Amino acid sequence: MRPLLLLALTVSVFAADPPVAPGAKPTLVDSAGAGEGPVWGPQGGLYYSGGNRIQRRNADGSTTVIRNPSGGSNGLLFDPQGRLIVCEAANRRVTRTELDGTITVLTDRYEGHRYNSPNDLTIDSKGRIYFSDPRYGPRDSMEMREEGVYRIDAPGKVTRIIAGELERPNGLFVTPDDKTLYVADNNNNNPGGARKLYRFRLRPDGTVDPASRRLLFDWKTGRGPDGIKLDRKGRLYVAGGLNKPHPPHETADQFKGGVYVFSPKGKLLTFLPVPIDEVTNCAFGNPDRKTLFITAGGTLWSIPVNTPGLR
Repeated sequence: MRPLLLLALTVSVFAADPPVAPGAKPTLVDSAGAGEGPVWGPQGGLYYSGGNRIQRRNADGSTTVIRNPSGGSNGLLFDPQGRLIVCEAANRRVTRTELDGTITVLTDRYEGHRYNSPNDLTIDSKGRIYFSDPRYGPRDSMEMREEGVYRIDAPGKVTRIIAGELERPNGLFVTPDDKTLYVADNNNNNPGGARKLYRFRLRPDGTVDPASRRLLFDWKTGRGPDGIKLDRKGRLYVAGGLNKPHPPHETADQFKGGVYVFSPKGKLLTFLPVPIDEVTNCAFGNPDRKTLFITAGGTLWSIPVNTPGLR
């Protein structure tokens, strides 16, 4: 099939199957507590980080505190066994909460050095965990100059898979076939820093092919990409943008705050505006995975979607 014909067919398929209903916009669900790391729990309920706590929002709208304090938790996910994996940014470690409530430290150092501040994480079909380790804010306590991406194969068994290829990795997601890793490069507190979304090829052993790096989208001088999720059609839902400028580091003249929905190749399909800064992350939830929850400035938003999200 000719490339142009294939591209036309791909575009027409996405146009005929839009991610959300025409004119739909996110609506406010909760006005406090939802700072980062949303994830739908295996037994139901939306878990998220905020105010040095991990909370679960229940079906009736009530919230339950899961951990307090949480070590400055940011990214959250559940492994196939239903255990909660947490990026503890303040504690500079990644932990696993066992089913009996005890906490296992998966990693708190790499080659003898403490991490910068583990931020976000994703998991592949083999149960290997990938996490980003940027440093936002003061840098005087950094023990590693690299702001990289790491893979955890087992407690204490860690490999750095991205180091100099990105400036400040943040959100990330591995595809279900374990062949692609999407990474948000968001050096947003430095003028001229990267605000870009990249795609890498993953080798079978879980390492990255550096030569495979492909730029999918550039937020230029605004606020770059943060959390990343995928739906079952491979479309990317990426939190990013800014409604009001944060001089001198970030402008707000081109890309407003919300969730940007891309094709797997980086074509912008639609934009879901959220009026509250900063839009940090998103997650598919409810039993059918057809509700997108969005965290922004401590608030929680939601919008129905047409295609279920990946776990």
